Amino acid sequence: MAARKLYRIREGKVFTGVCGGIAKLFDIDPKLVRLLFVACCLAVASGIMVYIIFTIFIPKEPK
Repeated sequence: MAARKLYRIREGKVFTGVCGGIAKLFDIDPKLVRLLFVACCLAVASGIMVYIIFTIFIPKEPK
């Protein structure tokens, strides 16, 4: 079994592809990941900073 890696998705992304990449890694619905992320951002103000860090450090999915 090949090791799965975390990538920002290229197709089907809404903003930068971070939530879609996380959903693909764990094989869950991207809408659920996006909803959980928005809830975390509203609860904790630093959630937006975490998203920006993820965007910078998670590579784009290979073509």
